[in-house]
Amino acid sequence: MFRGRVIPFPAMPTTDDPQGTGGPDDPTEPAPLITSRFLFVDVAAQRAKQLRRGALPRIDRQPAGPHKLERVAMEEVRTGAIHYTLPPPVEPRATPK
Repeated sequence: MFRGRVIPFPAMPTTDDPQGTGGPDDPTEPAPLITSRFLFVDVAAQRAKQLRRGALPRIDRQPAGPHKLERVAMEEVRTGAIHYTLPPPVEPRATPK
């Protein structure tokens, strides 16, 4: 289960960077490519939930384009419009000997 964070909107500029440009957390840059289909589904499902709760789509919806919010969410993830973070990996527990 995806326990990361999906960031739907651009972050507000900080006082260190008033223009809101640059840096690895800059949401104006495309998100890293998702190579795992399981991660893709998890991120798209989280984004679809945000869209159902009233978030605005980050891609232009064409009249002949997808109408279901799940399809819109998948297209947003596919085009790199959605940024996400992954939780740190869980360290395996030591087994008693």
